[in-house]
Amino acid sequence: MTDPQTPRRARPGRWRHLRSLRVRLIAVFAVVALTTAVSASGIAYWLNRDAVLKRAQDTALNDFRASLTRNVSDLPLNATCPQLVNLANQVAASGLNYQVVVVDDAQPGCVASSDPSRFTVEHVPQALRTTVPKPREVGPGNPYAYHLYWQRQKLYGEPFVVGGTKVVPTGPTAYMFKSLDNERADLNTLGWSLAIATLLALIGSALLAQAASATVLRPVKRLGEAARRLGEGRLDTRLEVEGSDELADLARTFNRTAESLADQVEELSAREAQSRRFVADMSHELRTPLTAMTAVTDILEDEAESLDPMIEPAVRLVVSETRRLSDLVENLMEVTRFDAGTAKLVADEVDIADLIMSCIDGRAWYDAVEVDAPRGVRAVVDPRRLDVVFANLIGNALKHGGSPVRVKVRQVGESVVVEVSDSGPGIPEDVLPHVFDRFYKADKGRARSEGSGLGLSIAMANAQIHGGTIGVANGEVGAVFTLTLPLTPPAPDAEEGSK
Repeated sequence: MTDPQTPRRARPGRWRHLRSLRVRLIAVFAVVALTTAVSASGIAYWLNRDAVLKRAQDTALNDFRASLTRNVSDLPLNATCPQLVNLANQVAASGLNYQVVVVDDAQPGCVASSDPSRFTVEHVPQALRTTVPKPREVGPGNPYAYHLYWQRQKLYGEPFVVGGTKVVPTGPTAYMFKSLDNERADLNTLGWSLAIATLLALIGSALLAQAASATVLRPVKRLGEAARRLGEGRLDTRLEVEGSDELADLARTFNRTAESLADQVEELSAREAQSRRFVADMSHELRTPLTAMTAVTDILEDEAESLDPMIEPAVRLVVSETRRLSDLVENLMEVTRFDAGTAKLVADEVDIADLIMSCIDGRAWYDAVEVDAPRGVRAVVDPRRLDVVFANLIGNALKHGGSPVRVKVRQVGESVVVEVSDSGPGIPEDVLPHVFDRFYKADKGRARSEGSGLGLSIAMANAQIHGGTIGVANGEVGAVFTLTLPLTPPAPDAEEGSK
């Protein structure tokens, strides 16, 4: 069970589509388009906002000052409150829809407003009320003592521009309230239009990226499929070259590489076939003289005790070396059959325990081997080839590891597992990866090997033709070879595919 506090690693396939080049290309196009559209829309919005607001407020302020200048000249000194109210109404009647509040120090309690229910002097920002009535020194750069000041603020939830000025030093001070709500509505409409334009640009960029990715990735996909077919051994795979761009150059390079690889493989295959034929022919030619030599050495071995004591060691050496040569030739022929793909199974259902005991009894190993093989574990195997496997594994353990050698058989699911362990010092770690290599000998920690170095390689080939395998490791004492075979051999097509 998984600890609920332990973070779980996400499955690689879950986010595989996010690593797709097509998705990344569309994302890049979308990000670039979105950034560009948002930047352009933002700049356009702020430029238009300033232009719209400045035009509206400048028009209202200029009209307010002109109207105030025209009407204030008719106002008498020490004007009454009704006269101030009349001035406010006259100034506000220009038609630009702004309201006016007039303030006179001589009438402190007077509310002179064109719309007294909504606008009074209290609605004027304090900064304007302080600055507007204050005269400035007249000079070459300042011909007027009083100026028009303005400020934007919100009133009643709407944006307003509030302006104020004083035309005559002894006259009243007037303030204007101009609503910018219409301009705000126009700017909102502009903002929505720019947002829709940004969205359309984003969609357009995604469609453009899709089209661009299809154009770019289609040749890349064909290249990937061709590379996969080439990796599967179909050396005649070629790409159709279209155009003269970089992808076309890549296709030409692939075709040249595939052609060169096909030529090299063909040359290597021819050399390998020639080498196999040479080994097979040599082994075949050696069998005839070896048969005669073996017959002669058998006779010499039987007569060895009656020979001169000075000759007897040489005779026995000739006998042993002739047998070694005969075994080597047989092993070479067997290896040649595996390499040529002509090795076949002659399968039969047998009891694995009986087959192991037959191998041990036939070689007189019963005193040096401990067998733990329950009867009833039956499998469909080639008895001759499996006998070769057992003979190599047990013989190798006796020769290099020393007795007692233990053979243990067990059934695991639909497979049979045979473990062969010895009592030797084990196999050096640097040798373990090479024990099944042909002609490999590295017996630094064991007795000197007199074998050809082909036994374990042939054992592995026989295990693989059954659909199984052999593993090797160092146990608590000695080396452990583990043969794993299916109870039923693979189908012929699967068998051919594994060669």
